Amino acid sequence: MNHKLRALNTQLLLVLSLVAGLLPNAWLNTASGSDSSSPSVVYILADDLGYGDLGCYGATKVQTPNIDQLAKTGRMFSDAHSASAVCTPSRYALLTGEYPVRAYEGRGVWGPLSPFSGLIIDTQTPTIGKVFQNKNYATACVGKWHLGFGKDKNDWSVPLRPGPNDVGFDYYFGVPLVNSGSPFVYVENDTIVGYDPADPLRAGGPPSPTPTFPKEASRKSPNRFTGALAAHKIYDDEKTGTLLTEKAVAWITENKDDPFFLYFATTNIHHPFTPAPRFKGTSQCGLYGDYIHELDWMVGEIMQSLEDSGLSENTLVIFTSDNGGMLNLGGRNAMRDGHRINGDLLGFKFGAWEGGHRVPFIARWPGKIEADTQSNQTICNVDMLATFMALTDQDPESLENKDSINVLPCLLDNPTEPLRTELILAPAKAANFSIRKDKWMYIGAKGSGGFNGGKEDQHAWGGAPAVAFAGSENSDIADGKIKRNAPPAQLYDLEKDLQQTNNVYRQFPEVVQELEAKLEAHRPAKPTGKPRPRKGKNQ
Repeated sequence: MNHKLRALNTQLLLVLSLVAGLLPNAWLNTASGSDSSSPSVVYILADDLGYGDLGCYGATKVQTPNIDQLAKTGRMFSDAHSASAVCTPSRYALLTGEYPVRAYEGRGVWGPLSPFSGLIIDTQTPTIGKVFQNKNYATACVGKWHLGFGKDKNDWSVPLRPGPNDVGFDYYFGVPLVNSGSPFVYVENDTIVGYDPADPLRAGGPPSPTPTFPKEASRKSPNRFTGALAAHKIYDDEKTGTLLTEKAVAWITENKDDPFFLYFATTNIHHPFTPAPRFKGTSQCGLYGDYIHELDWMVGEIMQSLEDSGLSENTLVIFTSDNGGMLNLGGRNAMRDGHRINGDLLGFKFGAWEGGHRVPFIARWPGKIEADTQSNQTICNVDMLATFMALTDQDPESLENKDSINVLPCLLDNPTEPLRTELILAPAKAANFSIRKDKWMYIGAKGSGGFNGGKEDQHAWGGAPAVAFAGSENSDIADGKIKRNAPPAQLYDLEKDLQQTNNVYRQFPEVVQELEAKLEAHRPAKPTGKPRPRKGKNQ
């Protein structure tokens, strides 16, 4: 139901009650659940943006003035994480406030969804969108979805329901899966943009044509779908960033008179690296950096739209990433040019090492969040549900079966004690399920639990071969391989060894025993086999 219609219905009921003498006049001013003083919220989620990909986090081969300005006027976090090192489970955690191991009835979601997957979010569960709808905010998701459509299987029949409109968003426009994988169409609410009932989207058959790009842009998979020629003609990789930004700005302008929540999930900087032509050649690290430049422009456009709408001072803006940077061809080329995708952290996307899930996180709210400040509080995207509840005067303690905690105090203030002392972290492989407790990071198996490809022509580099390529050090690794006598699992003291150079598993058996027991309490009894990354797949 449209947010304005919900508010109108609420007011109508109150008026009727007032006429009947059942409610006092004062209720009429507050019962809608929000007013002009309520803050709007913009949550910007980049795709595969690494810990070292921004100027404010130390990058020198790219220039990110708009995002750096967010940091200068807000607060940067140095110990923020995605609950998973993989896109779909990370987004599941963000929207639901649940660790992704809870998905599929506790078997867990570990990898990117298939294009044929149904919606993996229970339409009855609280979500960040519903939190704001409860207070009659307008809500929108613009950008990458990748959480499925339909009840069980998505055959791409229109309407695409249930979907974003059923889990907290009044409006949706964006890329339904991932920009590297088919179908290459846009979706608006529950229909395919350019939908033609006489020419529906179908799996198999002669693939409908879509743009292709040279190898240096990194892989874009062949189209697995036929039909929907009109819809496929509308889709343009190099125009997607601009289009999503225009949609987001238009939606902000349309809804500027009432509080709103915008979840802006960019396709930047997931491969293929396809920035608009005006950004090509503008960085010092190839298309990877150029794509970051486009992302920075997108953030600037969003901030300018808030300024133009008179909303800049009363909008909480959060900028972060769904997981760490990936060592695909574009990433390797950028590193050869001297750019450190994940800074000095060990590892990359898909893996349990810090580079896979420690992400940039910046929060800005003038007058509420102290400008040009930093925080080392441990926070996670799974915490946004409880945090947004607290922000909108709803009780986070009322949540049941959620893993989210309220971290609003470390956005607005400077608590001396940690708000979160434990955090469950999921790589692509269930065997490497991990737990963070205070300074300790425990990984339940050898290696990163992500990609392991290490040959020049392989798309999916990760694990020990990637450590060798990046010039990182780890006591379990020699010559790009895990040592035969390496411990069966991993323990790192992140206070002394943030780069995870030394596995101290054998030095602290009591810590290992404690953390393994805690991890076991969260471990799925039978991890689902879907969806899981496979060697060389285009993710």
